[in-house]
Amino acid sequence: MKLRQEAYTASSRISQNRLSIATAVLTVCVVFANATANAAEQTGFRNFVTARHGQLFDGDKPLRFISWNVPNLHYIEDNLPFAELNAFRWPDRFEVTDALATVRQMGGQVVRIYVLSVRRTNDPPDKPCHVLGPGKFNEDGFRVLDMIMQIANEQGIRLIIPLVDNWSWWGGAAEYAGFRGKPRDAFWHDPGVIADFKETIRFVLLRTNTFTGVRYCDDKAILCWETGNELESPPGWTREIAAFIKSLDTNHLVMDGYNATTLRGESLAMPEIDIVTTHHYPGARRTFAELIRRNAAKAKGKKPYIVGEFGFVDTPKMAAAIKAVIDSGAAGGLLWSLRFRNRDGGFYWHSEPAGGNRYKAFHWPGSPVGAAYDELNLMRVVYSHAYEIQGLNPPPVPVPAPPKMLPVKDAASITWQGSVGAAAYMVERAPAPDGPWTVVGTNIDESFVQYRPLFADESVVPGRWFYRVRAVNQAGVSDPSAPYGPVEVVHGIFVDELADLRKVHKTIGALEIKTDRCRQAKEDAHRLAGKAGAAVVYRVHGPIVRFRAFAFYPGELAHLRFALSENGKDYVGVTPAESVYYAGPGDYRYWIPVLYEAESLTNNAMYLRIEFAGPTQIGRVEISHAFKQHQ
Repeated sequence: MKLRQEAYTASSRISQNRLSIATAVLTVCVVFANATANAAEQTGFRNFVTARHGQLFDGDKPLRFISWNVPNLHYIEDNLPFAELNAFRWPDRFEVTDALATVRQMGGQVVRIYVLSVRRTNDPPDKPCHVLGPGKFNEDGFRVLDMIMQIANEQGIRLIIPLVDNWSWWGGAAEYAGFRGKPRDAFWHDPGVIADFKETIRFVLLRTNTFTGVRYCDDKAILCWETGNELESPPGWTREIAAFIKSLDTNHLVMDGYNATTLRGESLAMPEIDIVTTHHYPGARRTFAELIRRNAAKAKGKKPYIVGEFGFVDTPKMAAAIKAVIDSGAAGGLLWSLRFRNRDGGFYWHSEPAGGNRYKAFHWPGSPVGAAYDELNLMRVVYSHAYEIQGLNPPPVPVPAPPKMLPVKDAASITWQGSVGAAAYMVERAPAPDGPWTVVGTNIDESFVQYRPLFADESVVPGRWFYRVRAVNQAGVSDPSAPYGPVEVVHGIFVDELADLRKVHKTIGALEIKTDRCRQAKEDAHRLAGKAGAAVVYRVHGPIVRFRAFAFYPGELAHLRFALSENGKDYVGVTPAESVYYAGPGDYRYWIPVLYEAESLTNNAMYLRIEFAGPTQIGRVEISHAFKQHQ
């Protein structure tokens, strides 16, 4: 099912019974309606997490969890607006709070972040990272980690922090060795390279939080330090690093980050290691559930066992894996992966190459946009089992908090910072900040678009207007955001996000809506693909004064061609300005984004034809037009 944005005019005094929220979105909420437990939870921590008898404990209470990896919590790799050349940036307080409050609402008690990033030789100079070289650290990045510790304490979420990556996505073992001109394997054996890594560990563990004044080694929000992510580490290296961590920090547990689907006996036997872990993805001969049960039996009574990552299989297999965690007595399971809201509106997005290029990072509470990977149903499964493992009934999800309007440039660019637990939004418009307010958009799904404005008010008429937004879920409707305005409206607007062809007046040749390979298209979830000779025609309700088209080129540039017509028959070519936003293919083989923009058009054309000159995909078309006197 495709969710589209709908706009209409109606009285602002709409009762809850008249709100039309998408049936598919509400499916995930059925479990909430029957919930009985109190939603209130205490935040902050009294105890460090301890391990005994093969289990984790928070004081005298066993600690068991179903929760999430949130890899971008401390380091965003998915900042992909169309004109942005650098996908990396540090998160802010809104984003971190949204992430951890989301996990908390879902019943999660623990979050595993990804590794500390390390400077790579091919990184552009403006790319941020944590470790700049041996003993050199980025204070901005660690102040972000300080903030995360503070918010984790406020939200009552424990953190698992892996210290280094086996892989080079964010820099890791190879980069530490490279700092000294050594091959990658030197990371495991070379005393100088190991000493450099130990210096990073020392810096992190003994750091004093600039927000709380608490050293990391004394911060109860940390569940454990993980030696690294999916490491190919020899047992001797693991023992040396774990012992070094314990020499600096006597409060926290240490988890072996060895890369395994089956626990290695050496890890279970190491006195320096407190927790063992496995990761599970498609390709093994046994199911996730079978492997988890075998590993839990192997670790029973020896060390707590956490399923550190699992994903990229269908919902029944994920549910079976979660059930295996619960039934086997494992300490916890962490799904891969959850993304949070973007401070610029909407969510961050991350398509995964594994699993047949089908899966993406998940968003709570789910959306029909995630139908290909069954997001709504998986969210329901995770929510239920996250409370079950604690021996609790799922509490009712509260009415969302009011969203926050972001600056509105024009009526085609209305966006906001969303609310935890919101299933949809409604937009209201008024001629003055105190009203009267008219509902102009309902059932707006913040997952519908990626890195673009969430709503376009195509019903607007000339004037000075104020906007506000409300969040909606099965519990009710939030209070409105503070209004934003006035927004000066001179022209009518038309926006097509190309999720389908319903807004296209006419098609020519072979055209197809594409929803795959989204990462290469900067996570644009739906695009119109065509080849040479194909074309689309748009018709609007008044003379066109401006248009923009957002295009992606998988190969060589074969620029789109544009033409205008008054009658839909006789066309005159127009040459828009072209802006290319391309910094190279990068790790994800990005396509070439080109923005076409024509302004100050003076004619009576109400038809715009866009013709393909070669393989191209169009993600969005915007048209501004004059208002007809009697439209």
